[in-house]
Order: sequence, then structure tokens, then C-alpha cells
Amino acid sequence: MNIRNNLLDIWTVFWRDWVVLRRRMTKFILSRMVAPMLYLVAFGWGLGRSIDVGAGSYLDFLVPGILALNSMNISFNSITPVHAERIYHKSLEEYIIAPIWPDAFLIGKVLAAVLRALISSAIIVVLALLFGAHFSMTPLFLLVLVLNCIVFAEIGFLAAMKISTYEEMAQVNTYILLPMSFLCGTFFSTQTLPAFVRFFIELLPLTHTSYLLRGLGSDAEVSMLSLLVLFAYAFIGLIWGSRAFRRLTE
Repeated sequence: MNIRNNLLDIWTVFWRDWVVLRRRMTKFILSRMVAPMLYLVAFGWGLGRSIDVGAGSYLDFLVPGILALNSMNISFNSITPVHAERIYHKSLEEYIIAPIWPDAFLIGKVLAAVLRALISSAIIVVLALLFGAHFSMTPLFLLVLVLNCIVFAEIGFLAAMKISTYEEMAQVNTYILLPMSFLCGTFFSTQTLPAFVRFFIELLPLTHTSYLLRGLGSDAEVSMLSLLVLFAYAFIGLIWGSRAFRRLTE
């Protein structure tokens, strides 16, 4: 295995997506500002003023959850065009027959999705500071955010490899992402849920991301078990996604 060639293959796939994003950067940034501003105004300034979360304000509590939620949605949705390339445009064959390392396509696409999600997250951080939120940005905080992006980009890639119709792809958002958006500790603590519900909720990656970002953002102690869970999800997603793509090349 030639590591240098593999890295060049990954860079080639990533660079193609970067060129597309760079040409649309202004529109991308403006569109990414809408939802966070609505969350910050409606929940942070509006509803949040009547909610007591103990130490700090509800806005401080909310921002890490919004970062977790946003990075999940952006990284997943950034990968979904691969589904159209495979099913409708039939352009995925160009990568399949290209003389590149097969996993380079997966890794390059995931990295491009992570970049989009991190740009969107940076926008949220700036807006949150303007709204008066207080939280710490540590290297571990950024690592957790990147891991969350990787996990959901890999889930998006796997869905793009497995699902046959556009309607079924949309159902992934309805049945998987939407429930996690509201139940995985983004807007409230999972400790308020019934024990049997909390057991299943705490198996999901977004719950661990919300927990870690909120704890790290407030300089509280956090369990490294949640970090290991995110690493495990990222590793499993990489292996599963690689196998799904390689099957197309057989």
C-alpha cells in the first residue's frame, strides 16, 4: 500500500468538493445563518429566559446542543448527493473505474462533509457570542465536534450506498435524524426522561456529543466513556462504509 498515493487520492476527491463549495461559499454561509439565529432567538432569548438550568443561562446550555445538532445535519446532508450520483446521475461509476484507492472516495467525501459542518459550526459560535453566550472552546471540545461530523457523514455515506430511491433517503431524516434532534440532549438534559427511554437514547451518538460539548463548554468534568463511544461509532462507520462502496466495484 503506497501511503503517499493514497493520500493524493483522498486529496483529489476532497479537492473536487472543496472547489464546488468555494464557488458557493457566500450562499452557503448565508443559508447556514438562518436556522441558528432562529434557535438562538426563539429558545435562547425567548423561551430560555423562563427556564432555570442551575448554573449559567439557558443560552449557555443551549449552544453546545445546537452545535451538536447542526454538525449532525450538515455533515449528513453534505454526503447525500452521493446517493443522486449513484442512482440518478450514474456519475459514481467515474470513481469506481478510476485508478484510485477505493477507500479514498469514502474518506475524501467524509472530510469534505466535515469541512462544511465545521464552517457551519464556526458561524454558530460567532452568532452565539454575539447573542451573549459563554462557553469554552478547548482542543477536546473541537475533537468531539469533529468526531460527531465524521460519524454522521459516515452514516450519510452508508445510506447513500444502500438506499435505492430519493423518497427512502428522505425517510432517514424522518426516522433517524429528526428523533435524535429533539431527544438526544440538544434542548434539554436526558436526565429528565424516563429511565427506559433514557437507556435507548444514551446508545445514540448525538447524546454523547451533546453531553461532551455541554460539559467541556462549561469546564465541567465529563466521562471519557462518551468519547470512546464516538470513536467506536466513527471506526464502525468507516469499516461499514468501505465495505458498502467496495461492493459496488466488484
